[in-house]
Amino acid sequence: MMLETIISSKTRIKLLIKFFLIEGNRSYLRSLEREFNESTNSIRIELNRFEEAGLLISNLESNRKYYKANPRHPLYKDIMNIVRKTVGIDQIIDKVISKVGDLISAYIIGDFATGIDSGTIELALVGKNIDTEFIQILVKKAEELIDRKIMYMILTPGQLDYFFKEKPILPIWGADS
Repeated sequence: MMLETIISSKTRIKLLIKFFLIEGNRSYLRSLEREFNESTNSIRIELNRFEEAGLLISNLESNRKYYKANPRHPLYKDIMNIVRKTVGIDQIIDKVISKVGDLISAYIIGDFATGIDSGTIELALVGKNIDTEFIQILVKKAEELIDRKIMYMILTPGQLDYFFKEKPILPIWGADS
């Protein structure tokens, strides 16, 4: 992964992915502890550093301090682009999404849709007459480029609404955008 060569702290990388992969993603310390399977102390230190730098903002709700990326920070969009490039979303879009049939939209689902880097990127492709053989070829090439496993499913718009009504999804491409 590209970030590991310039950022030595694995906790810091996990936090960048958590907060800068998906706009508006937020979490609190104990939740991050369970998700990252790391000590609260190491996570707290990094959260404090990011907050002091203005990259994260926080607010108290009940007795929990929630953190999220600061969209007003001058580097917000740049960091988001770096994280997305590191994860490989830009290459997935370029290599897998375009020109595969009557594609309406594409979404990241599963762990990555919640900001968790599990090593597998799950895609939901919405459309009809999708060339699955061509997608398989492109997925294989993209997997080699980004060093991650890619799984995909092809759905109709109605199926997307039905299956992912209550689950997080991250839109990454739309025919109308």
